Amino acid sequence: MSAPAPPIIFSRKRSDAARRRALALHRQSASARYIIDDMVEDVLNRLDFIRFEPKSALIVGDWTGTLAEALQTLGCAVTQADPAGLKQAIPLDQERPYPFGPFDFIASLGTLDTVNDLPGALIHIRNALTPSGMAIASFVASGSLPRLRTAMLVADGDRPAPRLHPMVDVRAGGQLLQRAGFAKQVADGRGLDVRFGSLASLIADLRAQALGNVLADPAPPLTRDMLARAEQAFLEAADPDGRVTERFEILTLSGWRA
Repeated sequence: MSAPAPPIIFSRKRSDAARRRALALHRQSASARYIIDDMVEDVLNRLDFIRFEPKSALIVGDWTGTLAEALQTLGCAVTQADPAGLKQAIPLDQERPYPFGPFDFIASLGTLDTVNDLPGALIHIRNALTPSGMAIASFVASGSLPRLRTAMLVADGDRPAPRLHPMVDVRAGGQLLQRAGFAKQVADGRGLDVRFGSLASLIADLRAQALGNVLADPAPPLTRDMLARAEQAFLEAADPDGRVTERFEILTLSGWRA
């Protein structure tokens, strides 16, 4: 008897559109990219710490190309993939077996938080590794955007709507790695604080980094009055200088093919 299909929480079409829009924004101006930059730096630090120099690697989701370039300077043969096929990356459905590989190293950056079958996606990553291969996956996780969540609850009033994604926490991340069959599993999180002068600037940064709502059944748009209530609630958390500190929690999962 086959396992039941996972529930459809996220829209692949909306997710791909959000990634394409983010890339278009960056081509027009110097838009925010601090989340992906932080993830790339973290991956390089981890590889350097364990002195792991893969000969072949698959990089998923890094539309900046920074991680691929860094690994290539070390003599690593790099394949770049992306759920939306951004730039020169190969389009990749993360919820199906990978059509290429195996690789010594796989990095998935900022993409797994909006797949409907996260356990299956991790299994596909593991299966695409060489016997001694390692994987690192980073994405925005539970505990992120507390100020925005509060503002949206105030905006919706007595009828809260699904405006932000459900997110994975560290404990669940470790369980997912174990379920996927990884060895030497590590799940850890870190916080990234960013200051904003308005709710609009936060939303602009989320759009520029493809971190907006891609739920399959999204909430109705906010009215002008609802937006005004949200902005007021957001600014109530401002520092004396008028800026609000918002927090992004980044979960990183790593493991080796057993």
